[in-house]
Amino acid sequence: MEQLKQQLQAAGILYKENEPLSAHCTFRIGGPADLFVMPRDEDQLCQTVQFCKQAEIRYYLLGNGSNILFADEGFRGAVIDVSAEAAGMGLSIYQNADGDYISAPAGLKLSELCKFALQHGYTGLEFAYGIPGTVGGAVYMNAGAYGGEMKDVLEAVSYLTADGRWVDSEASELDFSYRHSAFEENDACILGAVFHLEKGDPDAIKARMNELMQKRIDKQPLDKPSAGSTFKRPAGAFAAALIDQCGLRGYRHGRRKRQALRFCGEPGRCHLCRCAGFVRRSARHCKGKNRLRSGKRDPGREIR
Repeated sequence: MEQLKQQLQAAGILYKENEPLSAHCTFRIGGPADLFVMPRDEDQLCQTVQFCKQAEIRYYLLGNGSNILFADEGFRGAVIDVSAEAAGMGLSIYQNADGDYISAPAGLKLSELCKFALQHGYTGLEFAYGIPGTVGGAVYMNAGAYGGEMKDVLEAVSYLTADGRWVDSEASELDFSYRHSAFEENDACILGAVFHLEKGDPDAIKARMNELMQKRIDKQPLDKPSAGSTFKRPAGAFAAALIDQCGLRGYRHGRRKRQALRFCGEPGRCHLCRCAGFVRRSARHCKGKNRLRSGKRDPGREIR
């Protein structure tokens, strides 16, 4: 760890020691990270990853912290804040014979990308307005909502491979599917993305964004610590409907409660083990109910 700290200092890359991770995720859960690194641009981000590899230090790339649970014991290694990197980079628009494109850094908040597109009269990202995450995180999991997904508008992605090579790949090469991309398996560090958008009516774009945001406000506990939707949609069904059918609406385990059918919210302090156990119990109960309907037995159907 001392070697890594010396390299970061020599490169002028900011970091903190024993930084509480609860301050950097929307669930407000997590102990301290040995190092919390804040690269200011792509070069510093690439350097930080390289330094970690050289020193054989475990590292984790953190965006907006809206889809993560950190352990109560913290993180033994370096947490790299890619949202800090976005502050040193700007959005850009370019055009060619195939259309109009917006290039965005991985650490940029998705809501900022959506607002930038609106300001310049581009449609296609309305569905993403209100998704609490960064561009890199949204690309990583192919985030989506209200009938749209990142893969629908994504043209290309820049990333650092596991062996340190900078690569630019077309979206069609990255195995996008429902809440999945190749980045979940290839251990790469996403640096930025390019989106292919079309010109539209700014008033209509803004109205659609406001409409979808209001739906979020009406249906989701945005005022509570959570990580958004907890469960992926099962094939041929909807998580919310299954949870409702299983009688889990409003179910509470300790202080943790199922809210808005798909969300886990916490009125007070929460611990990782309790939260993870709660999610497992809910999933196991839904699975048991479905097996009962099909005539199959499942010894894990009871909530314990």
